[in-house]
Amino acid sequence: MNLKDVQRLLDAEVLAGRDYLERQVETCCGSDMMSDVLAFTKRNTLLCTGLTNMQVVRTAEMTELSALVFVRDKRPDKDILVAAEENMLPVLVTGYSLFEACGILYGAGIRGCHKRSK
Repeated sequence: MNLKDVQRLLDAEVLAGRDYLERQVETCCGSDMMSDVLAFTKRNTLLCTGLTNMQVVRTAEMTELSALVFVRDKRPDKDILVAAEENMLPVLVTGYSLFEACGILYGAGIRGCHKRSK
């Protein structure tokens, strides 16, 4: 599935990275705890979160996430969007809750992340 599909499924608005909507999504992580994102995600993972601070973009950089989806219509500030654009990181926003967004994506075939092997 690509980010255009995610945008359609979540009725999401694209705030940054419109040029990267063909990017593939293999798994999804729903979390506001960036320590969990660092521990459990892998490349090409979509992060759904309600946390709107710079730590989210920095975590996405480190883990090579596909994109960020901010839930509950939460909108990041301009600095976050600028950092996302600089890192070629698509940012979307949806009105769905974290639970609903992850459920919709799961129903469409995206699976969650599994704990990394040691």
